[in-house]
Amino acid sequence: MSYTPVVLYTLLVGLAWIAIPHPAIVVAAGIAPVIIVQVFKYPFVVCLGFIIFSFFRIHEVFPVLGPLRIPNLLALGSLAVLGYHLFIVRDIQMYWSEQLTWFSRFFVLIVIGLVFATDRPEAFSYFTGIYVKIGIMTFAIAWLCRLPKDFILAARLLSVSGMVVAIVAMTNKANGIGLVEGTRVTIGRDIGSVLGDPNDLSLVLLFPTSFAVSFFLSKALSKTDRLLGLVGFFTIVSGIIATQSRGGLLGILSICGFFAWQKVKSKMLLISGGAILGPILLVVAGISDRSSGGAHEEGIDESSMGRIYAWQAAFGMALANPLTGVGLNNFIANYFAYSPHWDGLNHAVHSTWFGIMGEAGFLGFGVFITLLVSIIRGLLALRQKIAKLEQWGIANNQPLPAIVEPYWLALLAGFASFCVSGTFLTQGFTWPFYVLMSLSVGLMKYIDVEMEDKGLSVDAKPSKDKK
Repeated sequence: MSYTPVVLYTLLVGLAWIAIPHPAIVVAAGIAPVIIVQVFKYPFVVCLGFIIFSFFRIHEVFPVLGPLRIPNLLALGSLAVLGYHLFIVRDIQMYWSEQLTWFSRFFVLIVIGLVFATDRPEAFSYFTGIYVKIGIMTFAIAWLCRLPKDFILAARLLSVSGMVVAIVAMTNKANGIGLVEGTRVTIGRDIGSVLGDPNDLSLVLLFPTSFAVSFFLSKALSKTDRLLGLVGFFTIVSGIIATQSRGGLLGILSICGFFAWQKVKSKMLLISGGAILGPILLVVAGISDRSSGGAHEEGIDESSMGRIYAWQAAFGMALANPLTGVGLNNFIANYFAYSPHWDGLNHAVHSTWFGIMGEAGFLGFGVFITLLVSIIRGLLALRQKIAKLEQWGIANNQPLPAIVEPYWLALLAGFASFCVSGTFLTQGFTWPFYVLMSLSVGLMKYIDVEMEDKGLSVDAKPSKDKK
């Protein structure tokens, strides 16, 4: 037995004590080995921790955590654990898929666009600070989230994290903290948090909503998980309503509509119910009370016109730079040069589609749309495969894990929400889409492996001789 690791660890603890002679060092030294062993034993935990802190901005929701730089530590931990399991233990295999191929192409186009960006420092700053992490973690999540226990842990923690952020948002609303336009809630606006914009806050809260609804509606899951889904749904939706974001409300309607379409047999009744529910939700959210886009504005309101001008500017940027766009995170810097209307201020694009078009050009936009279509087609193809595995499980007394179907539905609902809300919310270069993609790729891989192990196949088309 080699004592080298023990000696090195003792030396590190001794150096830490010399630098900071505090009793906490002793406590941390005793706990750290246990934590490290568990993290390396279950690698997806540290990866999921990074997702939660980076996406939900937990260190900004609770500023006291900021100095600890937890996202950076979790990012390094994720890469270390992934490298350990890929190259040393080799119990995790790297794999490729059509979706990862299209993502790689899109990522390469963004990297090329950095060179041709109109404001290179801004583009490189956003790339090194955020987008390169998204690129790396997209593969890490896809390779690590590969088992049913990973799926259920991800769904639970994402729902709980959404609840935490929503509770803080509603607390801020009740106490009048960080309100925009007097009524729209934010979080961490005073410290420059991403959640300081009500539209971005609603986007963050939309992400876990589909998991909460799927948990509640799944009869196969435990009562505890279903209760978590029910409480999570009403808590998170309340937080979205407090932002008074029209894109957020459309996202809620799209998620609820997706699940209702699965459950309600009468589609006419469903459509009628949706037509009634939509206006009610707008009233409950108090959209008419907004100082921008409220009921007091006649015709096309100022907020809507601002979006139209921004979309026109994005189209102009793509026309001028069809192959590369104006560069990553360069839309605002170029707004004045391409907008048909100038009110003295640069504006955000408030659209995923036009945002990608303006910053990545028509070429990047085409590749992104192809990536999105590839993901949705892959998820839809799982319907037959999951049904086949369920039939096999019943026949062989080896039931498919209960989490698989609700997890699959949650991912589909998440993309439905992305496509609808993405028209009014800027999600092209932020975490939600890429996390959903990675989780989807992981689920596709799990299903394909299960099908292969059980010797099952799904015909793309039924045979003509079958009646």
